[in-house]
Amino acid sequence: MDKWPDVGKPSMTDRERPSNIWTRAVYYEGLMALYKLKPDTAYLNYAVRWGEFHKWGLRDGIKTRNGDNQCCGQTYIDLYLIDRYKAERIKDIKASIDNMISTEKIDDWNWIDALQMAMPVFARLGSIYKDNSYYDRMHEMYLFTKLKHGTTGLYSTVDHLWWRDKDFVPPYKEPNGKSCYWSRGNGWVVAALVRSVEFLPKKSKYSKEYIATLKEMFEALVPLQRTDGFWNVSLMDPTNFGGKEVTGTALFVYGMAWGINQGIISKKTYLPVVQKAWNALVTESLHPDGFLGYVQGTGKEPKDSQPVTYDKVPNFEDFGLGCFLLAGSEMYKLK
Repeated sequence: MDKWPDVGKPSMTDRERPSNIWTRAVYYEGLMALYKLKPDTAYLNYAVRWGEFHKWGLRDGIKTRNGDNQCCGQTYIDLYLIDRYKAERIKDIKASIDNMISTEKIDDWNWIDALQMAMPVFARLGSIYKDNSYYDRMHEMYLFTKLKHGTTGLYSTVDHLWWRDKDFVPPYKEPNGKSCYWSRGNGWVVAALVRSVEFLPKKSKYSKEYIATLKEMFEALVPLQRTDGFWNVSLMDPTNFGGKEVTGTALFVYGMAWGINQGIISKKTYLPVVQKAWNALVTESLHPDGFLGYVQGTGKEPKDSQPVTYDKVPNFEDFGLGCFLLAGSEMYKLK
């Protein structure tokens, strides 16, 4: 908030990007999670000013089908839920999702990051309007990603982890011969399922699938945790740009801590895992001024945005902070 007092200031890297892109939207997901724990008006006002600057709109307008562009809608909706008299906050995101539901196309989420960007939007709208069509379409699109993209789907029924997109489905291999499971990509799936289940009806027919997948993923992730508490960017090949990485680690902490708090996974089994990881994030990544080291910048595989070090500033700092705040919000509840 101190570094970016102008909520509308675009990000400048290889090109200019507006501040309602997915990287900033993920930051606000974390900020809203913090606000729910500590309702500081400064947090709320900062988020509201961001939405107001963009007139509660989406990058590329309401006709966009791109989950990255719809990610901001998660916070727009959360802010609407705080003040339901301000329907303008969700007008455009609802129109965008309604446009998608009005067609039969269900193959938009052809990369796993999109699940986190868009699934929770559908779930929130379903909850607000008590309309099962949002849940139904969300589930159809999710299953297409899981079972059909890349011929047989992007989820390994053997390893219980996700390939980032069709380019990484076998026969693609990492240098050590294992499948390429990108840490943050799998973290996005964890966050997508957590943030969607939270808004499903208690007896939703879809919850069982999402929770079962989370449990399978968590079980697969535990033996892949590094001795220092982090996970490598390449989950099954520590030789391919191995090292500490914050975003994937934070998202796994978020999901596992949430699972413990909801009573869906064993506290005895998973509490040591999340404590070890959270301790690593706080003691080895967090700088005294709030900067986070070991954040892999944008990309889609282990080699992107390297090297990842304690002092290197990634091309976007915002989404790493969002992941960290999400993890912290659930760790706090453990106490």
